[in-house]
Amino acid sequence: MKKLLLLLVAVSFFGCATTKNIDNSNIKLRYLDDVVLPQNLEVEGTKVGGLSGIDFHNGNYYLVCDQASNPRVYKAEIPFLNRSIDTVLITEVIKLNKEEDFYKKHTPDLEGIRFDTEKNELVLSAEGSIQNGKNPSVFHISTKGEFLSAYEIPEYFKASGEQKPRNNGVFEGLTQSFDKKAYWVAMELPLEKDGPKPKIYATNSPVRITKYIKNTQKPERQFAYKLDGISKFPINWFAVNGVTEILEYAEDKFLVLERAYSAGYGSNGNTVKIFDVDASEATNTLALENLRKSDYQYAEKRLVFDFKSVKNFLTEETIDNIEGMTFGPDLPNGKKSLMLVSDDNFSSFSDQITQFILLELEIK
Repeated sequence: MKKLLLLLVAVSFFGCATTKNIDNSNIKLRYLDDVVLPQNLEVEGTKVGGLSGIDFHNGNYYLVCDQASNPRVYKAEIPFLNRSIDTVLITEVIKLNKEEDFYKKHTPDLEGIRFDTEKNELVLSAEGSIQNGKNPSVFHISTKGEFLSAYEIPEYFKASGEQKPRNNGVFEGLTQSFDKKAYWVAMELPLEKDGPKPKIYATNSPVRITKYIKNTQKPERQFAYKLDGISKFPINWFAVNGVTEILEYAEDKFLVLERAYSAGYGSNGNTVKIFDVDASEATNTLALENLRKSDYQYAEKRLVFDFKSVKNFLTEETIDNIEGMTFGPDLPNGKKSLMLVSDDNFSSFSDQITQFILLELEIK
């Protein structure tokens, strides 16, 4: 009886917790195609999976794998056939040396990747291992995998910080700034003292999205982004929602990918949405130690794409753990492509897939 009552209460709050309707925006997204990689695909002695970030440069895609025990980047070719994906061909494995001193102090649980065109280097974001006292990080590597340099992060992001970062909830999304002078890094979940994790009912759950300047490798600006609530009541009492990727498409304008998961639904547990976000009027929260006790203005968000609307068109009719997103090459009609990839967690939690999804992007 108590569980039933809790369910009814949660459902009554449902409309307040999530952004449900596609809002007016200058962004228009259209599903075109998807491809699912074979399970147990191996390249150069590594199992292809755990793909948590993707970027496109000079005809190639770069995919980061979040297997901390064997950190690596895959290079791939994904040619189009008209407005569909022709194939996905993994061409190279770029391995990181786990014995590097930096990785011993910062567990390389890699989540985001961008190609720095000015330096011909790769930029990675990593969650570290908060529960083991290892800090999250943002750093550069060569295209051969050699560690080069790292950015300075605020104290409240560190594992020993009083703000208490959540394990597996720190640096996730990564994008180059529109002016190419900086990188924006998004947390997946709020710091413990900033706010609670999202629930099935409405909560004030802010994540910090921080701008790091390339030349100084220090943070300059930050804004707070309010997470949606959980979309489905968790049958097995576990649920999460967080930011998995960001892209800045104009100054202070972003595409933000949110992924929610509710246990107990098998392959139907994920809810994935893309939001159009305007941070031009948002408060600079960089110096605010505790958002729960501070006055600030969130970035404005509008829902522009809900993957639920195309579920029946997907190859396996499954919305999986989509974590990576990048601008791709122009399509034959002159519009931009948007390529997304899912992290199958090496199927350690359930029967998951590595899926590439192609969308058409129109910025009006």
